[in-house]
Amino acid sequence: MTDAVEIRESLPGDLAAIEEVYREAFPEEDLLPLVRDLLREPQATLSLVASLASSLAAHIVFTDCEAPGERPGHLEKVALLGPLAVAPSAQRQGIGGAILREGLKRLERAGIAQVFVLGDPAYYRRFGFMPERGVAPPYPLPAQWKEAWQSKRLLDGTAPLGGELSVPRPWRRPALWAP
Repeated sequence: MTDAVEIRESLPGDLAAIEEVYREAFPEEDLLPLVRDLLREPQATLSLVASLASSLAAHIVFTDCEAPGERPGHLEKVALLGPLAVAPSAQRQGIGGAILREGLKRLERAGIAQVFVLGDPAYYRRFGFMPERGVAPPYPLPAQWKEAWQSKRLLDGTAPLGGELSVPRPWRRPALWAP
């Protein structure tokens, strides 16, 4: 990875460049409605961009969520990772990993206990994500996606979580959770 990568929180003026990254990275998938909805709820998200040579190269969103904790009725602060996009011209340079690690550090400092993701196990396991069996996604997943539901614990000493992940409105669309 080049040392010229700058990672920062996204700004409203970044929207056009963020949209272009998603169009290039996922030409077969329209993630833009979800990304736009998530960016409209800044109090509930951590949105980071990575720039390379003053051009936006990657974007990642972490959404604040809740999961049932150890005590009945107690909800633990957790986050849902996604989407993550890296422009094709910037892929395989470590930029996706850098923006992901920076986001995880910020969430840990903010007291987030655990991060969940529905994504490629081969990719996310490199960052310590493991198959999640205790907390269910908000909608049933297809059998072939069983290993794609993963999590990473950020805070040591927190009790295992169980039950169903509670997500904000932008994530409450069953189509986001099934092919």
